[in-house]
Parts: sequence; structure tokens; C-alpha cells
Amino acid sequence: MTEAIAKGEAVLLRQAYDKFVAEYSFKPVAAAAAPGRVNLIGEHVDYCEGFVLPVALPFLTVVVGAYNNSDECQVLSILGNGQEVKAIFPATTASGLKPGEPAWANYVKGVLANFPEKVSGFDVVIVSDVPMGSGVSSSASLEVAFFTFLEALTGTRVEPVKKAQLCQKAEHEFPGMPCGIMDQFIVTMGKKDHALLIDCRSLEAKHIPMDSTEAVILVVNSNVKHQLTGSEYPQRRAQCQEAANKLKIPSLRSADINDLAELKCLKCDELVCKRATHVVEEIARTEEVAKLLPQKDFSEVGIRFYQSHESLSKLMEVSCPELDQLVNIMKSSPGVYGARMTGGGFGGCVIALVKKEFVEDVKRKVEAQYSGSPVFFVCQPSDGARILKLQ
Repeated sequence: MTEAIAKGEAVLLRQAYDKFVAEYSFKPVAAAAAPGRVNLIGEHVDYCEGFVLPVALPFLTVVVGAYNNSDECQVLSILGNGQEVKAIFPATTASGLKPGEPAWANYVKGVLANFPEKVSGFDVVIVSDVPMGSGVSSSASLEVAFFTFLEALTGTRVEPVKKAQLCQKAEHEFPGMPCGIMDQFIVTMGKKDHALLIDCRSLEAKHIPMDSTEAVILVVNSNVKHQLTGSEYPQRRAQCQEAANKLKIPSLRSADINDLAELKCLKCDELVCKRATHVVEEIARTEEVAKLLPQKDFSEVGIRFYQSHESLSKLMEVSCPELDQLVNIMKSSPGVYGARMTGGGFGGCVIALVKKEFVEDVKRKVEAQYSGSPVFFVCQPSDGARILKLQ
């Protein structure tokens, strides 16, 4: 059985610190960390200005570094498999930064370019145990950890919402990924034993208590990512906007059940109606789960999880056979309150809410019955980005 286990802040910080001293022959003066994340519910609604409900994970990206008295930045990143990759680029005191090779460094360069103060040359080591390519946002973890490191290095503090927005802007401009705001928000503002209800219209966020001794979040990576043409996400986004345009509203956030009936009266395209139905119902489900979690009504939360998956599979059509199979295995497993695909779809992860004492049984059942090679991680909601103290 393959399980990803978080190393913990102290272990990662020690690894980064020791590597920095070995690589650069002096001590780092600033350090920061930021987590990965998983979304409990609220899928394919962020671009419709809906509500999302992610949690921060115990997996972290840690950044340590110091000024190097030059106009050059040297970044050494140690990947989860131990591989080391390096990038060198000019400091913002020397010139304007532009995207380029190596591609991974664009996440770092984008943050540096969008940091509100010019920064002179530095040396940095980055270590991370956030599972890459698993849909738990290793990219936002890197961006926000690096931004928080720059805050520690320069003494310039940035208000959390602004920080999340600048990291999102960095991802849009440098790697060229048109991501929503959810990832940077939760990675910046996560709180232990809480989910974060994010209003993607007003950008207001509210911590939702999720402290429980009886239930844990089990994430199962399907280890499947289907090759897509690249038009799937823009197409769904366009279909949702078409529905909003027909209803003469800015986005589907403003729609309700009556509007869905009106779409049918307007003889709207069947696929557009399906997408709109998912969005309206998913937004309502997300708000309901945010109310149920503090009451520890996990059975009702689980029902919403299954409804969400069914809707993503049948109405939004972003699931795949492997994700459906994982959800069905869990549905027939004792101790599982609910399960659903999480993330953009067409592969990636399933998230489940499971009674603590049944977790090992559920993992064994998935291992025995799933057609692929699953990777498990069990997690409780964790803290967001923070500056770390160096000895």
C-alpha cells in the first residue's frame, strides 16, 4: 500500500537549512512555509463567482535563504524524489523579469516580479513534501511559500488577501496558468482544524470549524490523468457564461432553481442547462456543508459529497471511469460518510470523509478493488503560510 506521509515543518526546515549551508557556505537568515490544499466541496463554481470550501494540508513547501550581495538570484529546489533542480535569474533591482526556461522557475520568478518591493540578489533552497501532480496545488504552495519568504527577507508584510491575489497574478503572467483564486487563498489563510469558506465574488473568507476526533479526510490519488485537448475547461466556462447571459445576470452565482426552469423555457442548449444546473446546486451544497461541519453532522455532509460527485460526473461531465470506480468502492465501504472527486477532473484525486477507526479498512478495500495504483494520504485541516524562525 502506498501512502504519502507529511514529514513535518521541523524536518523540512532542517533539510533546507543544512542543504543551504552545504551549497552556499553561509547561513540562511529568513525562512517560510506554505501548505498544499484539497477542496472539500464547491467544484467548477469558482469561475461562476460561487462558494468553495477547501482545507490546507499538512504537506508543506519550505523556503530558506539570504541576500548574496549581488544582482543575481540563485534558487536550488529539491524535489520529493530527491532530485535537485537549479535556476539563476536577475534580481528585480537589476532588470525586469520575464518568463523562460526552466519552466518550474516561472512560479518563483512570477512571485518575485509581483512582489511590491524591488529585491536584490539572494540565494535560496526550496524543499517540499507536497505531492506533485496530485491535484493538491503544489504550485500555489510554492508561490505562497516563496512570497512569504520574501516578506521575511525584506521585512515588508502584505495583507493576506492582497498576497493571495498577487500570487494568483504571478501564476497567470509567468507560467501562464489561468487559475482561480481558491488555491492561493487557502494556502495563505488556512487554519488548523478549520475549512475556509471562500466567496469567489466578494473575496470574503470565513473559517469553518472542522475539529473532530471521529472523522478524518482521506484523499486517494487515482494516479490517472487523462490526456485532454485543452478545450474542456474553457468550454465549460463558456457554457456557464452562456447560461448567465441568457438569464441576463452577471454570473450563475445570481441564479436559483427558478432560473433553471426558465433556461429550459428559453430552449437553451441541453449541455448549457446541465452545466448551469450543476453550478446552482453545487453552490447551495457548499453553503450547506459549511453549516453542517461545525455541528459535526458528517452523515449529512457525506450525502452532499455523493450528490456533488454525481453532478460532476453526469451534469458537468468532468469525471472519468477511475474516479467513478473509487467513489463507488468507498460508497460500499463501512465507515465512509461520503466521497467525491475533487479538483478539475478527468483524473486526479477523490476525497472522502471517513470514521477514524475505519480508515485502514477502507484503504485495504480500495487497494484490493481499484483497477489502478492508488496513493493515500490521511489529513486533518492544517495552518496556512507562515514565516519560520531560524535558530
